[in-house]
Amino acid sequence: MKNNILKYTLIIGFLTVLVACSTKRNSFVNRKFHSKTAKYNILYNGGVAFDKGVEDLKVTYKDNFWEILPVERMQSKEENILPGQQNKNPNFERAETKAAKAIQKHAMYIEGSEKNPQMDEAHLLLGKARYYDNRFLPALEAFNYILYKYPTSDKIFEAKVWREKTNIRLENDQQAIKNLKKLISDKKLKGQVQADANAILAQAYLNVGVKDTAIARLKIAREITEHKEEKARYRFILGQLYESLGYKDSAYSAFQEVIDMKRKSPRRYVIWAHAKQAGQFDYKNGDTLAFMEKYNDLLKDRENRPYLDVINHQVGLFYDKQGLPQHAKKYYNKSLRSLSQDNYLMASNHRNLAEIHFDEARYVTAGKYYDSTMLRLDNKSREYFAVKKKRENLSDVIRYEGIVHANDSILKVVAMSDNDKRNFYEAYIAKRKIDDEKKALEAAKRQQEQQQQQQEQGSGDLDIKPGVVNAPSEVKGGKTNPNSGLPPGMEPSGMPSSQSNFYFYNPSTVAFGKNEFRKKWGNRTLKENWRWASSGESKDDNKPDDDANDTLADVVKADENPKEVVAKPEYSAEYYLKQLPTDQKVLDSLARERNFAYFQLGSIYKEKFREYELAASRLEKLLVSQPEERLVLPAKYNLYKIYEIINSDKAAAMKQEIISGYPNSHYAQILANPNSEIAKNQEAPDVVFAQLYKEYESGNYHQTLQQVELMTERFAGDEIIVKFEMLRANLLGRLKGVEEYKRALTAVAYNYPNLEEGKRADAIVKNDIPKLEALTFNAAPPVSWKIIYPIPYPNDKDAKVKVLKDKLQKYIKDRNSVSITLSEDVYMMNQSFMVIHGFSNKEGAQSTISVLKEFRDYKIKDAVFVISNEDYKVVQIKKNLEQYLGTLN
Repeated sequence: MKNNILKYTLIIGFLTVLVACSTKRNSFVNRKFHSKTAKYNILYNGGVAFDKGVEDLKVTYKDNFWEILPVERMQSKEENILPGQQNKNPNFERAETKAAKAIQKHAMYIEGSEKNPQMDEAHLLLGKARYYDNRFLPALEAFNYILYKYPTSDKIFEAKVWREKTNIRLENDQQAIKNLKKLISDKKLKGQVQADANAILAQAYLNVGVKDTAIARLKIAREITEHKEEKARYRFILGQLYESLGYKDSAYSAFQEVIDMKRKSPRRYVIWAHAKQAGQFDYKNGDTLAFMEKYNDLLKDRENRPYLDVINHQVGLFYDKQGLPQHAKKYYNKSLRSLSQDNYLMASNHRNLAEIHFDEARYVTAGKYYDSTMLRLDNKSREYFAVKKKRENLSDVIRYEGIVHANDSILKVVAMSDNDKRNFYEAYIAKRKIDDEKKALEAAKRQQEQQQQQQEQGSGDLDIKPGVVNAPSEVKGGKTNPNSGLPPGMEPSGMPSSQSNFYFYNPSTVAFGKNEFRKKWGNRTLKENWRWASSGESKDDNKPDDDANDTLADVVKADENPKEVVAKPEYSAEYYLKQLPTDQKVLDSLARERNFAYFQLGSIYKEKFREYELAASRLEKLLVSQPEERLVLPAKYNLYKIYEIINSDKAAAMKQEIISGYPNSHYAQILANPNSEIAKNQEAPDVVFAQLYKEYESGNYHQTLQQVELMTERFAGDEIIVKFEMLRANLLGRLKGVEEYKRALTAVAYNYPNLEEGKRADAIVKNDIPKLEALTFNAAPPVSWKIIYPIPYPNDKDAKVKVLKDKLQKYIKDRNSVSITLSEDVYMMNQSFMVIHGFSNKEGAQSTISVLKEFRDYKIKDAVFVISNEDYKVVQIKKNLEQYLGTLN
């Protein structure tokens, strides 16, 4: 009997559950079943995933404190994701999946209305998950569905706020402002929803540029919000807004509110609030002792170790503003050595270091720091182009200083005796060994500091909340990059994993350990009781270590065993001696290249940077280096101009030297008679160039080339000389062909690589010259033909040429054809062409030649040939008339 009761009870229970599972029956049991199942199972798990996604976003989001922070953080769009990074937070995807599942399995839409009271929660979760997944249109659809289908829902105001957040993301700011103002004016919003509405309204006002109204709304949100992290963020944004409007006192007060929150605020806001206050410090009249006392306390606080990049940067700025560049460099470099993911902060460090080195006239070093700056700046920003312009101005200096340093070193060593050369390199090798050992120790120490800082960064910026696992807030994707922010020349560590602290993954620490082991124990064979064995028993004492990581310690000499030094080529004098050039032609070329670099450096330092002492030193070195004659006089004249500024006695002596040594030169005439016409025109070489260019365009190539050659010597050392060189290259191309054109352009590109003309010349050599060199006869079908009479040049007094021209003009006049024309074309330096144009086929041109030869009115017996228009271009470009005539024969 009991078995039957149990049996029937189970059957009835099963049937009841089966009936309750139906979403088509509007009964109390059905509604309660689907409501509770959706709420405490699917939606609960979806809500947990969504909350986890929001917390992860707060941790991984990388704020740009150099700009006004957004009120709300959002994960990056797919197009902004770097290769290898995860482009979506899986928690939001899981939340969306759960919300969709709840709607699909538990929605009870019966007779035009929803009977399951949890479906508005499901649609809200669906829209929020899509919103954070950057899918705004589907999210808007979900929020609108709630407003349309559930007008009496207790989530209706939250759904409206989220809809306007989505409108803002879709750049419908005006619509969002209108709707939010109406929503807030009803005064039905309470608690966190009211705070969110005011905060997002402030963001809309920020987007349309109405900052004062945004401040008012953000203040309301700051007071109402229940989250301490949001309070800190809103206060920081208020400080930024006051700062942007010029309200310094209000900004300082807002940042101080963030600082006063202490541990209630994430540490990143506190540190950057200190940094923003430092930006308002009066470096001339402020209390510098109090400033440094505060920042020393910040540097000592272990809790601030993840933010040493920001703190050291601010200290560097402080010393920079105080006019103490050496102290500033120290702290900028400390900031660079910190583990920082703030590219703009690193760029600022590099830029400020570049400015310091630039002011110290250390242009090569400044150029390297400018390079590092550009690597970390947005290449579309104004600042990037400003830095790029400065760097381009330094390009010539860096290039020529490199040439001077390298060639001078080679020539200096070559001039030594054999014994002195060997001694020189032995001393260099000894110093290099010491430097390499120091680098190994410093690299190991630096790696240990970075690893320690990396470990501490995991606990540096935590949002303390019950039940929430804390993670570093300034780390993208939960990972750090130990190679970011390295100063110029520092190489990455080569660790397989950016988070691994394993000793043997770092070649620097491995090298350091091997060095220390060898110093203490010598080389030991891997065997039992190795410690008790004699170091001399090892058969492999002199064998180099095969470990590829042993790149630094293997050059260090052990204390006990001098045989330990590994025979690396770089530690042998022969390695360097055999590389020294011995050919006199090579040595002469090095000397010429160095002398030209000296001349260019003198001109650049004088004209661009007004560094007259540096300019004078370079030109003085040029004059004692036996330069080419073409450089001597311009160098002396430039020195005279410099001495006029820095040393009047030397200027007088140099003036007399130029006048007496070069009495017929352009410069001597200027100095001897400053009121002469030549002297008055000396500052207008651009006028001379313009005149010559007009002559070039008119086709007067021969005379123009002669004048350009003269002006190239006359204005040597002037900035406009590159224009004359480019014009000269074009003239050589016209008169001597593509090979001379290429040679002249190559010289321009080599001597002026960073000027516009030099770049254009380089582009022509790389892109256009190969096409011209590839031209051949009969490469294209002929379209028209020409009759060519070669004539000598110059021919203005040649009677034969005049007779030929008259007869050809008579023929064209008699022919009375619009298409047939006559021209005199330049060919080479000593030859021109009298050309009859306009024949549509070869036979017509040949019959015309017969007429000109036989007809009694012409009787022209001069050498002549027929050529197609396409082949004529080849002849003019490559100057290969003889080759073409050979093809005819």
